Amino acid sequence: MESLGEKLRAAREEKGINFDQVSRETNIASRYLEALETENFSGFPGEPYILGFLRNYGEYLGLDVQELLSMYRALKIQEQPIPVDQLLRSPPQYPRIIAGIVIALVILAAAGGGFYFLRRFPAAASETGTVRRPAEYTMNADSLERRLYRGDSVLIPLGPDQYKIELANLGEAVTLATPSGSLVLDLSQEVTVDLDGNGIAELHVTAADFVKNDSGTGALLRFELYAAPPAAAEIPERTVLPAASTVIFTSPQAYPFTLQAAFQGYCMFRWEILFERDRPGRSEQYFQRSDELNIQAQNGIRVWASNAQTAKFQVIGGGRTVPVELGGAGEVVVADIRWVRDDDNRYRLILARLEQ
Repeated sequence: MESLGEKLRAAREEKGINFDQVSRETNIASRYLEALETENFSGFPGEPYILGFLRNYGEYLGLDVQELLSMYRALKIQEQPIPVDQLLRSPPQYPRIIAGIVIALVILAAAGGGFYFLRRFPAAASETGTVRRPAEYTMNADSLERRLYRGDSVLIPLGPDQYKIELANLGEAVTLATPSGSLVLDLSQEVTVDLDGNGIAELHVTAADFVKNDSGTGALLRFELYAAPPAAAEIPERTVLPAASTVIFTSPQAYPFTLQAAFQGYCMFRWEILFERDRPGRSEQYFQRSDELNIQAQNGIRVWASNAQTAKFQVIGGGRTVPVELGGAGEVVVADIRWVRDDDNRYRLILARLEQ
């Protein structure tokens, strides 16, 4: 009979995807994905993490989630130790010896569990003893992943200035205090932050992992700076908008944006990053219901869809999210989403249909 880990691995390999791709699209760390497939649950902070990650991974692979959860519970039952009362049912000549051994084992297990908890969750331990002092971290690269506890903060360098983001609260959701105000994130949710108040988002923040209403475990947050805005010379000059085009954003300067697609059915979808020398070539993938895709670009994206209404599309950039429609049901569409410049030297992000 196929085990839980074998079932997950077979489904992933059948799709031809690796842990890195799954991690990017599910926001589950690769080490946890590998642990689920090897049935090594010792590295998880707690069972709620195991059940949550298993549910999300199963849905991503298109498996029966309830079957996976049942397989996990059956596996845990097999690993359960013999109850203490059965251990005590020893031959009459050794009851006190056996009972003493059992009690000693229980005490050692409790001590070991307490030591592990103190090492794993220092914030929770501080609630019963020494008050934990909030920590402050500095983002010294374009990305940072860190488990924060209430009161902890991250300094984000941007040009000559630094901007502070603090974990203000952790309950049903994560609440962050940012220069642009409070932000609330659910598990795996991503938000953008305008650090300097110029109307352009410079930072992605993702709530990668936390347990609701358990502030002692903290929240694993991922911070990612946008790439530097493209130079104006990289964007072809346009004085007249192309025919059949729709303006999505208007701005004094161009900035990176994300095309987000949520597929409602089967669709062959191709995309190509425009005007970026270090990202040449075309990508192509066959998507099915409930699949999602995020494409980040600085200057433009060319897309081709076999059924324009199979997916819901939206463009995210500059702290705004705008839904876009490529075409009608059953329609094969080729379109560009790209920045252009007008006569007033302003930039417009447009959706332009192309002739096939």
